[in-house]
Amino acid sequence: MSVRITLAGATGWVGRALVAAIAASEDLVLAGAVSRSATGQDAGEAAGLPYLGVPVSATLEEALKAPSDVVIDYTKPGAVKAHALTALAQGRHVVIGTTGLSAEDYAEIDRHALKVERGVLAAGNFSITATLLRRFALEAARYVPDVEVIDYASAKKPDTPSGTARELAELLSEVRQPATSKPVAELTGVCETRGGSLGAKEPVQVHSLRLPSFVLSCEAVFGADNERLVIRHDAGSSAAPYVAGTLLAARRVPSFIGLKRGLDAVMD
Repeated sequence: MSVRITLAGATGWVGRALVAAIAASEDLVLAGAVSRSATGQDAGEAAGLPYLGVPVSATLEEALKAPSDVVIDYTKPGAVKAHALTALAQGRHVVIGTTGLSAEDYAEIDRHALKVERGVLAAGNFSITATLLRRFALEAARYVPDVEVIDYASAKKPDTPSGTARELAELLSEVRQPATSKPVAELTGVCETRGGSLGAKEPVQVHSLRLPSFVLSCEAVFGADNERLVIRHDAGSSAAPYVAGTLLAARRVPSFIGLKRGLDAVMD
């Protein structure tokens, strides 16, 4: 049986590539599309493809009038939480590729998903290799207590840190040992240069660079006595790395209830 997809952000950088991949898939069907900039157009033609017979809606509520199983969201940080709650209330499973949500936002989405018995899979990065960065970094953090995260992105990226870096730092804080570096509260000078602290258990310092020529890069830097380990992921200019992981998530998300974070939650 095919999985019917409602895609929010259908004309965005990743959205356009997803429209093409869903149209080419044998087990996925594009049931609805959302894009304010292309409202009323055909989803295929808006993505530079042949006619698909799926009209683009201005809002998710309008798109959900057509039956579907899963909502994939690649919109804006300010819209994704409301989209997730709307989709859950209307009986859809949800895949969140948009970044910028807080731990509290995810907790609220999880509560709603459990209540309506639907699945939500959220990832700061659906790239397979970015998922491996996270997996390897979490393994290293069990043995090396000192770790910080550096996040690189283009000069115009609106959110900081990136979803990849935020998610990585929050997960590292759950497994790492206490840092040996001097606490930020005890520093003098311009303390903001030490970055931001993320994570509830053992916070991790995150440093965000926003410069031309970067697309998305994230690295976990571990320091031990007389040695360092750097685990880094660099993304290119194509959206292709995110497509396969997103579609894997769409196929797997109906198999569980509640919120899971990270593609590796369903990779195995």
